[in-house]
Amino acid sequence: MDDAARLYAERLKTPDQAAALIASGAKVAMGLGVSQPPALLQALADRAERGEVEDVNLYYLLSTAIAGQTVLRDELMGRIRPWSLFHTAIERGLEQRARDAGRPNPVQFIPTGFQQSPRLLCHEVGVDTLICVVSPMDEDGFFSFGTNTDYSKPVSETARTVIVEVNPHMPRVFGDCTVHVSKVAGIVEHAAPLLVVPKAQPLPADRIIGRIIADLVEDGSTLQMGIGALPNAVCDALKDHRDLGVHTEMLTPGLVELMQAGAANHGRKTLHPGVGVFAFSMGDQNTYDFLDGNREMEAHPVSYVNDPAVIARNARMISVNATLQIDLSGACCSEFLNGRQFTAAGGQLDFVRGAYGSERGKSIIACHSTAAKGAASRIVARLDGPVTTPRNDTHIVVTEHGWTNLKGRSTSERARALIALAAPEFREGLAREAQAQGLI
Repeated sequence: MDDAARLYAERLKTPDQAAALIASGAKVAMGLGVSQPPALLQALADRAERGEVEDVNLYYLLSTAIAGQTVLRDELMGRIRPWSLFHTAIERGLEQRARDAGRPNPVQFIPTGFQQSPRLLCHEVGVDTLICVVSPMDEDGFFSFGTNTDYSKPVSETARTVIVEVNPHMPRVFGDCTVHVSKVAGIVEHAAPLLVVPKAQPLPADRIIGRIIADLVEDGSTLQMGIGALPNAVCDALKDHRDLGVHTEMLTPGLVELMQAGAANHGRKTLHPGVGVFAFSMGDQNTYDFLDGNREMEAHPVSYVNDPAVIARNARMISVNATLQIDLSGACCSEFLNGRQFTAAGGQLDFVRGAYGSERGKSIIACHSTAAKGAASRIVARLDGPVTTPRNDTHIVVTEHGWTNLKGRSTSERARALIALAAPEFREGLAREAQAQGLI
């Protein structure tokens, strides 16, 4: 038996044995999205339910039903303390049920950009434990983080305790995305289908916006796309383009389909030529199958992928992100809804700045002109929440009514241009608001 195989055998544990490595008061980084380990989380939840552990601080982005059905349950709050860096329906549900019952909010929210999350977790918070899903060990003793290099790779280098759940369904991915068995304290083997997120189907407004954005993209551009129906529509509209590349925090089904269609081959990339780069992936089974053993894709930590200076090294970088509201000066709120934290900043500002810093790059913020089934305008006089992308950084804005470039424009010019992108029924009211603010 070689050293790697011996270490693997020594550290192989049942889920309950592995969860016992997490002490009361621990600061635990949980894998993001697909990387949330179901067997480990169930064992940790069981220990908390039995009163064997308490005050476990859980730090993470983008929780899923895997965590929601195990460690992030109402009855475990207090014994497990969620520290969310990016809210989903799981946190919103915990918060709403606590409000309804008159209990304190059980979820702590930490504002941060995605690119800064590894430093925040490793050095500001000082997490001591990492739990995540990995692909099976290779012959040299390395596990691949698969869909989720993001902050898992950096945390694995500083945490005292690394516990991995080995899932044969997790794709083996190349890049700066592995951890050696010698750094791992506990190994759990658990075969389970990966979390699948069906591709969101675009609405007519998404198709219109997708075509507008596609016309702004040159052949040979490098792409970053967010998640959802609108970015999928953009990808659909780009399938007749040529020599596109990928440098994105999140690898989505839409981007995978562009590569499979031959529109994106990374051939003209000026950084990592011939290779698509991403920090994490979440999507359908086709996406995971595409990643497995694919040497034309590389995963890197989000501290690298989302570094604006790194992003800017891709000539003709195109960043496409959605927002919830845009004020008349161009400031965007992409994370707050109905007076509450809805998601988080994520990597939006990272790519807004990186794309604009790129030679011939374009940073694009896109949204439907209305929300609430047409009852509310997304272009507003004042934002209802925090600024995700400052007005100084906003470049191109697109709605189904057209697009505008805000760079080099005065606040008066911006207000007029953005009002023209609003739904017609809201333009008169927005013009009155602009006049009241002295903008026009």
